[in-house]
Parts: sequence; C-alpha cells; structure tokens
Amino acid sequence: MNAGGTEPIKTDVVIVGAGPCGLFAVFELGLLDIKAHLIDILDKPGGQCAELYPEKPIYDIPGLPMVTGDGLVKALMEQIRPFGPTFHFQDMVLTIEKIGDPAFRVTTEQGKVFECKAVVVAAGGGSFQPKRPPIPGVENYEAKSVFYAVRQMEAFRGKNLLIAGGGDSALDWTLNLAPVAGRLTLLHRRPEFRAAPDSVNKMMALVKEGKIDLVIGQVTALEGAAGQVSAAVVKLNDNSVSTVACDAILPFFGLTMKLGPVADWGLRLKDNLIEVETASFETNVPGIFAIGDINTYPGKLKLILCGFHEGALMAQKAHGYVYPDKRLTFQYTTSSTSLQKKLGVG
Repeated sequence: MNAGGTEPIKTDVVIVGAGPCGLFAVFELGLLDIKAHLIDILDKPGGQCAELYPEKPIYDIPGLPMVTGDGLVKALMEQIRPFGPTFHFQDMVLTIEKIGDPAFRVTTEQGKVFECKAVVVAAGGGSFQPKRPPIPGVENYEAKSVFYAVRQMEAFRGKNLLIAGGGDSALDWTLNLAPVAGRLTLLHRRPEFRAAPDSVNKMMALVKEGKIDLVIGQVTALEGAAGQVSAAVVKLNDNSVSTVACDAILPFFGLTMKLGPVADWGLRLKDNLIEVETASFETNVPGIFAIGDINTYPGKLKLILCGFHEGALMAQKAHGYVYPDKRLTFQYTTSSTSLQKKLGVG
C-alpha cells in the first residue's frame, strides 16, 4: 500500500502517453511478453494524430502511401489488440519515484498509483493544455460555467450552451450536445470551418432546421457573477455588438503542449526535451526510456516512423529489467510460430 492508502496497480511497464509511439511500444513490448498500462491526458488514444489532425493525410508511414491520423490510430489499436493493454485516459502522471533496482512508483493526478519495472515516456511535446480564449476575466468562470472539455454530457442537459470554435472538437460536441442542451449556439469567428466536411454539413442542417443557432463573431466579454456566466458579449463581423444568453460555455480554441510535470522527474533535459542514448533510448535514469517527439539525441528527426524504431529498440532493453533472469532471443514475426501465436495468427 502507498501512503495515500490506494492499492498500487502492478504491471511490467507504464507508458506515459497514448499517441502513435506509445501505442506501437505496446506491440513491441507485447511480442516480448511484457504487459503495459498507458496513461494519457486526453480522453482517447492517438495523441496529436487524434486531437489535432484526425482527418489530415500522413504520407510518410512506411508501406502506407497515405493514411489519416485517425486511420493510423485505428490501425495501431487493432495491431495491439492481442496484447490487451490497459488505458487510463484523462489523467496525467505527476511523479515517478525509484523504489527498487529497477522498480518505480508512478502516481497520477487522479490519485492512481502504479508499480512497474520500467517506464516509457512517449508524451509527444509534453501534456496537452487547452488554449485559453482571449476574454478578460475568463479565468473567474473556469470549471464553474466555462469548460475546456466535456467530461459528462449529462452535465449540460437543459443548459443554454454556447460552443466557441471552428475545428473538429467544436463541431463534434455541437452535434453531440445539440439533443442534450436546452438551447445551443455555435460561435465561430468566420463562416469557414476547419472541421470534417461531413460534420459541417450536419451542423448546417441543424441550423437550417432551427435546432441550433450559428453566430459569426468573437466573444469580447462575459457577463455574470460568482463564476456563473449569464451571457457572452459578441463582436460580430460587421463590428456591431450582440449579446448571446448562456449559462455554460465550451471554448475549443485548440491545444498547446507544455512539458508539465515531466520537468520534475529527474531526467536530463535539453531545450525542454529528454536526452537519451541511441542504443535503447534510455534516459539518464536506468529503467526510464523516452521515445517519440519528447526525446532528443544527435540526428533526431521528429517523425512518427522514427518513434516506431525507437520503440523497437527500447523494448529489447526493457526486457532485461522485466525479466532479468531470462535470455532474450531475437525473433522475426514472419518466421516465429511463437510470435505468430501471440498475435493470434499462428
């Protein structure tokens, strides 16, 4: 038991980040009989691919002339399905402490405690933080009537809801919350949207049917008291000012990446990135690895395919920490019947 009284979750490896590199690390570890839990601050797997460019094409994944961010994440999830990884979403690792040689205790913001033999940091550029809209005093309403994420849709049932933004998140939540909210207004600074065309078409249909309102402009001020918003003051594109009544606001202005708690884990950093050696992408702390965009080394390229390579070499070294008395024999998935059996294709 840890000091807080929470029974620790025991696993071989904790992976910090469930983007493409973290997901592929599950595959490489799984081939070596290493179990993993993944922790990610987002509410779904895929990291930047899923959150920032799900519909955008990626052209440099080996063997795939073109794949969308969403398509790549779905393919990776299917690839690691035989290994049954456990995901912990909407949570963030706060501390990593050494409790053995090697053994680590990992504690999260939600109070979860993990004990493992190795840690893989695959956190992209760090933790995603929502961009705060440039509205004076908006911080006074945050977590009371202004929210940057939807944890439970039911919290908005019957509300007079204002959603601000023009990307996939704004459109997705507009479509999902339209049947739940008492009244919903979508606000965007221009008539063009960055979201998937199908979502835009569905939203426009709801506007035409009078089920939601669409306002083109920008919020310049909020009205309300004690953290409860009552209306948003909006500057329209013709420079006139209008007031939109609302009792809850969801601004989706994108995400920014911050190193966050990673800076406090005792890892050697250079320019806010984790320094690693290139034989196994291990950090200065034995048993803690860093793969993907979060790491740095001479010749580093911030490409998904490079992160996949880093994950493969990491797994070879991690095996020694998880199974110190077991000899590792390198095998190919094309010819190894034991590996094929693990993948369910043997």
